[in-house]
Amino acid sequence: MIKKVFKIEKGLRGEITVPADKSISHRSVIFGGLAKGKTLIKNFSNGQDPISSLKIMQSLGVEIERISENSLQITSDGNLKPPKIALDCGNSGTTMRLMGGVLAGQNFTSTLIGDESLSSRPMKRIITPLTLMGAEIHSTDNHAPISIVGHNLVGIDYASPIASAQVKSCILLAGLFADGKTSVTEPYISRNHSELMLKYLGANLTVDGNKVCIEKSELIAKEINICGDISSAAYFIVAGLIVPNSDIILKNVGLNPTRTGILDVAKSMGGNVEVLDQKEVSGELVGDLRVKYSELKSTEISGEIIPRLIDEIPAIAVLATQAEGTTVIKDAQDLRNKESDRITATATELRKLGAEIEELEDGFRISGKTKLKGGCEVEVYHDHRLAMSLYVAGLVCQKEIAIKDFEWVAISFPEFESLFNRLVF
Repeated sequence: MIKKVFKIEKGLRGEITVPADKSISHRSVIFGGLAKGKTLIKNFSNGQDPISSLKIMQSLGVEIERISENSLQITSDGNLKPPKIALDCGNSGTTMRLMGGVLAGQNFTSTLIGDESLSSRPMKRIITPLTLMGAEIHSTDNHAPISIVGHNLVGIDYASPIASAQVKSCILLAGLFADGKTSVTEPYISRNHSELMLKYLGANLTVDGNKVCIEKSELIAKEINICGDISSAAYFIVAGLIVPNSDIILKNVGLNPTRTGILDVAKSMGGNVEVLDQKEVSGELVGDLRVKYSELKSTEISGEIIPRLIDEIPAIAVLATQAEGTTVIKDAQDLRNKESDRITATATELRKLGAEIEELEDGFRISGKTKLKGGCEVEVYHDHRLAMSLYVAGLVCQKEIAIKDFEWVAISFPEFESLFNRLVF
């Protein structure tokens, strides 16, 4: 599908509620399936990635009933059953890496598969620590398909070479089934949704700075109310800041400090973003955001903030094209291991629109403020986040743009375009 995007002349106005957080949705259905009792999940994401996690838990014998469009009830005795088929993770790296940790501690053999894009993504980062715990894993040169022969696991103290919530969560989930204590230490703190939810459901888990420890635990079912996804909100935050005359409110956005790097960047660039009605729901901070058009200045983004905004960097690159001066993004080399090589892909496609963006080994150097020209067709490389970032760039281009294969947006955010249409006046 080719999507045409036109410049917004009058600005964006109004309020919307962004969809449920995908990271928390994945964890709610996986952890809920491991918990004894009935888990009621409210505001579950309808993105294809969390649905992949849901279907896999069903294939493992967990009873999941959809009681409304966005609500699920999970009934489980805490035990999983051997699957009759290969477990299809679709395009979801979160599903494959988290389920790798769960399945390593089971008493059966299972196989995780994914689409072409997911099958090209690195899995050695979970295979190494799981093997150290005693798991038997067979893969295709450390890529999917991954066959996991369940074994009794033993706890380890693992120093992760990267700050990755998926790697950390995988090890912690394996630690639920392992004898002894399991710990993960990261170079920087990555998003901590797993720690918060595991603790909320009764796991024996402690956090000390960059180190998380877990012991064999039995999870107890509770109600889980999922907040809005700040990664989904990011596109509206950027659009509100760069489209002249904009003034929008984003309702029920997750404000977990390990995920709010984009708000810190917006503030450092002079962006007008105000947090309203902050509160705690199911262990997570939640609030509303008011975003207004702003005259932006350049900034440098590097170091420990990178894990707090890694998924938002393509959108932040668009933001930087509309900021005075030179913005530098560094220490983000893991962007090359996402659904696409997001460094090359983002730089290549934004240059087509007229952006002054230089590709670095681990990020970008972006000069602004640039009047993006548009008037061309851009590629998304099977990458939903790049597709949405290019859509936002199109809102300020002088001429319309055409985004090829825009249907990839449905993987994470099927409501994306309809919500934008509600803000155009």
